[in-house]
Parts: sequence; structure tokens; C-alpha cells
Amino acid sequence: MVSVLIVNDQSLQRVGLRMLLAAEPDLTVIGEAASGGEAVGLCATLRPDVVLMDSRLAQADDIDAIRRIARPPRFLPAAESAMAAGTPPRVLVLTSSSDDRHAHAALRAGAGGFLLTNAAPEELTAAIRVVAAGDAVITPALTRALIDAVRAQPAVRPVEREAGLATLTERERDVLTAVASGWSNTEIAVRLSIAPTTVKSHVSHILAKIGVRARVQAVAFAYESGLIRPAA
Repeated sequence: MVSVLIVNDQSLQRVGLRMLLAAEPDLTVIGEAASGGEAVGLCATLRPDVVLMDSRLAQADDIDAIRRIARPPRFLPAAESAMAAGTPPRVLVLTSSSDDRHAHAALRAGAGGFLLTNAAPEELTAAIRVVAAGDAVITPALTRALIDAVRAQPAVRPVEREAGLATLTERERDVLTAVASGWSNTEIAVRLSIAPTTVKSHVSHILAKIGVRARVQAVAFAYESGLIRPAA
């Protein structure tokens, strides 16, 4: 059973999301919050598997809330000590196409995925399961926007990035190159002539080897390690 905390400042939207998730036998809503700060406190006591956060909250103080939820420090106030004792919740952000300006900050803070607000109900429930399992969900449109942002940054090759790249097999490098080019798993499977499930397995292994949690962070790694060169 995957436990979910809904974070949304609109009460009607919280009710709608609760009703949608309640219809799924393997998902349960254990709480609701109207702000990021409130969500941090509830995470400490309820310890949900996934925090479903509206993108309008993924700004300013709420970026810090994502950080406190997804990456709790070792030494915390008593109210948050319980959250640090186990696996931190994973944060799934619901975003519109105009919210990509906040994505970089939210991902760096530890968000595990982004899904468009106009996604179908089955896409949302599937995304929650994927994020709860430790994988990442990034909408293709947002992935491409973030790739453009990474390409605009100067390339750097710190030693730890090069060492991480050395742990990847030749096939994993091919898959990472394709991911960094903005291809979906289905596109990668077709172009590399492998099964979609194999692509997903490769991506999971890549994330584990390079020490990141989100697919888009792997894109940044591909550029920072020198595997992909920024466009001139």
C-alpha cells in the first residue's frame, strides 16, 4: 500500500484528488496540507511514501519545504526527527506547462518527478506508483525545457562526475546519451532495438550508479561529465 500526502492550497482540488486516489486499492491518502510548511510537519508525523504537491507551491519557501521533506538533515528539531529515522518521502509535483521555471530549483531540492496537471487520472496514479518505487517521472515537455537550460550552462567535469561515468557499461552510456537527448523510453527502445522494459532497467541502473534520483538529474550528469557536449 502506497501512502500519499496531498499538498494543495485549493480545498476543492484536495477533495478531488482524495476521491481519485481512494478509488485505487493500492493507494491511500493519509493526510492533506494547504502549504509546504504544513506538509513538512505532517510528513514528520504521518511519514507518507509520496507527497503530491501542486506546482504553485513549488516556489520560495516551498522549495525549502521540498528539501526538508526529501532530504532531511541528520540533526533535526524533535518534530522532524521521526522523518529522518526512515526513508524520506518522495515528492511528485503536479505542474502546468508554464511552471518549468521552478523545475530546476525543485529538482535540486529533491523532487522525484513532475507531471502535467492535465494528465489523465490513470497517468497520475501510475506516476505515484513509479515515484513510490524509487523511479522518476518527468513529463517530456518539461524534460526538453530542462535539457535546454542545462545546455546553456558551461560544461564542467569534476573528478567525481568522471568517476561516475566510468562505472557505466557501453550500453548504459548509449541509454544515458539518448535520455540526455530528450528521448522517451519508447523512443530509446525503438532506436536501440531493445525492449522498453530493458530501457527502464538500464535507466534505473544508471540512476543508482551515478547517485541521482531523477531522470532529469541524469541529463545534467551527462553534460557535466562530458558524455554530452553542450550545443554551441
